[in-house]
Amino acid sequence: MGTTAAISKRVDRVAVVDVAWGSSFVVIALVLALVWPDQHSWMLALLVTIWGGRLAWHILRRSHGAGEDPRYEKMLGGPGWHAGAAKVLGRVFLTQAVVAFIISAPLQVAAAYDVRWWPVVCVGVVVWAIGLFFEVVGDRQLAAYKAQPKESRPTILDTGLWGWTRHPNYFGDACVWWGLWLAGAVSLGWVQGLATVFAPVAMTYFIRNVTGAKLLEKTMSQREGWDAYAARVPLFFPRPPRA
Repeated sequence: MGTTAAISKRVDRVAVVDVAWGSSFVVIALVLALVWPDQHSWMLALLVTIWGGRLAWHILRRSHGAGEDPRYEKMLGGPGWHAGAAKVLGRVFLTQAVVAFIISAPLQVAAAYDVRWWPVVCVGVVVWAIGLFFEVVGDRQLAAYKAQPKESRPTILDTGLWGWTRHPNYFGDACVWWGLWLAGAVSLGWVQGLATVFAPVAMTYFIRNVTGAKLLEKTMSQREGWDAYAARVPLFFPRPPRA
């Protein structure tokens, strides 16, 4: 995050931290696997690298050439670094570094103990894969929707995964971390699992209620036909759409 802060200052854009978010977990997982190398740690590092690397690349490609993210201007009370270096470093980069360290607790615990229940590891990988599927497919469906001419496309994307949940990418993100918690901490034993359950709970809470789904809906809800869409498609957890 310190390196990203230096890059952010140079390009005068705080939102580059979003690219570092997924990358920071990749660094953590790889360091753990290098310091405590075993089959389990390297497997978790692979899962995190696939998820974090894809997320970082997706955000980098999507935001290339864009200006400052309005979320950060609102958070900082001004346009990026002009709000003050101390405020930017404290509220954005230091905060995300600490949160990444806390959220990665299941990976850290997994590096310190041997696996007891390999079937739980398999269940965790399946949950992780479901989450990755929702993220990848949801992002591709959204990109295909945005590629259509604005004057001819529907005002709201309500097909594919977007007909099952209003935020398939955020739901997928939550599933990824519940999968990593199962494959990482729970596979070691109930004590390790219960001691780190705060990590996927916190990730799910923030991406659903704070920085993700509900924050995005403040602007999405202004679109024509939104009320009807929200009435038949759930906010977060997917289910078949209502008639």
